[in-house]
Amino acid sequence: MTHNYSLRAIAHNTMLQRGLLPDFSDAVLRQLKAIPGPAVAPGAGLRDLRQLLWCSIDNDDSRDLDQLSVAEALAGGQTRVLVAIADVDALVAKESAIDAHASTNTTSVYTAAQIFPMLPERLSTDLTSLGQGVERLAVVIDMTVAAGGTVVSGDVYRGVVFNHAKLAYNSLAAWLDGNAAPPAPLAAVKGLEDNLRLQDRVAQAMRGNRQAHGALQLETDEARAVYEGDQLVDMRPDPRNRAKDLIEDFMIAANGVTARYLEQKGFPSVRRVLKTPERWDRIVSLARTLGETLPASPDAAALDAFLQKRRAADPDRFPDLSLSVVKLLGSGEYALELPGQTPEGHFGLAVRDYTHSTAPNRRFPDLITQRLLKAALGGHPAPYSNAELAALAAHCTLQEDNAKKVERQVRKSAAALLLSSRVGQRFDGIVTGANDKGTWVRISGPAAEGKVVRGFEGLDVGDRVKVQLVHTDVPRGFIDFARVSPGR
Repeated sequence: MTHNYSLRAIAHNTMLQRGLLPDFSDAVLRQLKAIPGPAVAPGAGLRDLRQLLWCSIDNDDSRDLDQLSVAEALAGGQTRVLVAIADVDALVAKESAIDAHASTNTTSVYTAAQIFPMLPERLSTDLTSLGQGVERLAVVIDMTVAAGGTVVSGDVYRGVVFNHAKLAYNSLAAWLDGNAAPPAPLAAVKGLEDNLRLQDRVAQAMRGNRQAHGALQLETDEARAVYEGDQLVDMRPDPRNRAKDLIEDFMIAANGVTARYLEQKGFPSVRRVLKTPERWDRIVSLARTLGETLPASPDAAALDAFLQKRRAADPDRFPDLSLSVVKLLGSGEYALELPGQTPEGHFGLAVRDYTHSTAPNRRFPDLITQRLLKAALGGHPAPYSNAELAALAAHCTLQEDNAKKVERQVRKSAAALLLSSRVGQRFDGIVTGANDKGTWVRISGPAAEGKVVRGFEGLDVGDRVKVQLVHTDVPRGFIDFARVSPGR
């Protein structure tokens, strides 16, 4: 079987083909070498928050830790939630060589072969990472949340923080669900278990509040590569869980506070928007095939009610339905918003004010937002002109799309590698794409997506179909299927 190094070559070449930089330049490496260590607190204007029970929650293997969280119970059923964001700008100056690389790629690219970090790993996994047991500078989002999950007030300031426990999604979720003992880093910190229970309760209230306003509850189970040594052995779904939901809820709220803070300070912002879906008619048709009726005009609350009904009725197939809806909703994008403008909002999250600010080690729009926030906090002019922000928003949207295409290409090559010995076998699948460029179907075991090259007539997104594997091409990531039966 082909080894990891072949997929690495595919990933490297695909990065170049999509206009992304797979390697850091000599200028970046020289600048990196000149950085003596983590940013040192300058003193004035910083709050010492090291004593709070901060913890990080991320993937098991993540070292580029962008955020910490902590909660505090208040009177009247309210909760104070603090989210600390790594102060990346403290070491990555605007228009420096490292910044130029980051602004070219605009995102870390997570392929099935390797990670292409937006920032050099010495920064993203060490000097600007909120790692366990180290003090770091941070931008802090301070929110007061009512018992019903509504953010009633928010503030932004700078501080010094200390990560008391590095926690992982899966083990934390198992503990929250009552299926496992507390992870060792959690059990080792006095009071942290109670704090995580509080964080979980308030996150669930926030989620319930957003759902009441039409936030979509989707579950696409994106596949992740599984290795044994350097050998690729599987592509497995990576399902949502309670700990992932906790972080998502806090980050959505923090991004909303950030957007409103910049607006109140008279600053422009780069918003993350998802417009009303262009293929709503197909979503309506898809619901009709399942015996449900949706309004003729886009309605997020009605769509979410339909989705939750289907989740309860057929939980095993719900990820497939979610994927179909995601494809039909379309992609989010970045857009300049000026003070006083009516926000376009985010259809899928059912929020009006939304930016990206919580992952500056991994996404360039978040680093832009951080610089805007620090300028507003310091009483300085915006570090970017409106024209620059508009151009950066468009560029970040383009490069995010290119990054997703790289990730998808390498994922397809990895899946083709796993399926190369199974030509002739039959699989149950669901149609995930149908347009003038072709028709695509997703299978499981391994999780893979391929093109229907024969018998695709009449198929559309969401249709269930039985297919036979007829061809694979690992370098190009081609997985070709022929339709076996016409069943919808």
